[in-house]
Amino acid sequence: QVHLEESGGGLVQYGDSLRLSCVASGLTFGAYAIAWFRQAPGKEREFAASINYSGDRRSYIDPVKGRFTISRDNAKNTAYLQMDSLRPDDTAVYYCAADKYGEGLSKNTYTYEHWGQGTQVTVSS
Repeated sequence: QVHLEESGGGLVQYGDSLRLSCVASGLTFGAYAIAWFRQAPGKEREFAASINYSGDRRSYIDPVKGRFTISRDNAKNTAYLQMDSLRPDDTAVYYCAADKYGEGLSKNTYTYEHWGQGTQVTVSS
């Protein structure tokens, strides 16, 4: 019933930008924190950014601070990840995830009960 779908990935060059979207259905979107995770080739899935259910609190890991911006539009049931100044080590499959009533503070995969299928981001050097 609950479905999250990411889009907006692609192949870009060093320094370029992308905006990822996560569209949710089958849930009350405004009641969920949304997080973006990423999984690079040969590596474990890691937290990248999150936003709480009300949209007034954000969290980022150090490598993306100042370059990535997470946002949400509850009227559109959509969350976004604006990715600027991309570099090759950002290459990964990016997943959105949802946590009911979450404040977006958790960086653990098990906290998030709903997941999308991911979208590929590849940054060439």
